[in-house]
Amino acid sequence: MIAAAPSAAQLQPGAAPSRGELLYATHCIACHTTEVHWRQKRLAVDWGSLNQQVRRWAGNAGLGWSDDEIVEVARYLNAAYYRFEAPSVTGLGHRDLAPRTALAR
Repeated sequence: MIAAAPSAAQLQPGAAPSRGELLYATHCIACHTTEVHWRQKRLAVDWGSLNQQVRRWAGNAGLGWSDDEIVEVARYLNAAYYRFEAPSVTGLGHRDLAPRTALAR
């Protein structure tokens, strides 16, 4: 099943998997196929709701992820599937929190 999901590392040949990708592959991929991210009635509709869904499911699964780990998984999912604009933490622009592995638009 892991091979069926396009990963951020696959988007950039030769890149090591991100922390977010590793967390997702270890804890989430067993239940989440690529279709969960592509379905019409998906719950993640922007960067904020993507983070909320990662936080919710990490809590439901009892993973005990830190805020940084939740953001890393959201970054990975955003790079691999969603491509939402991420808000700035520092006020310098939306790229501050944008997926580090996302392809340029």
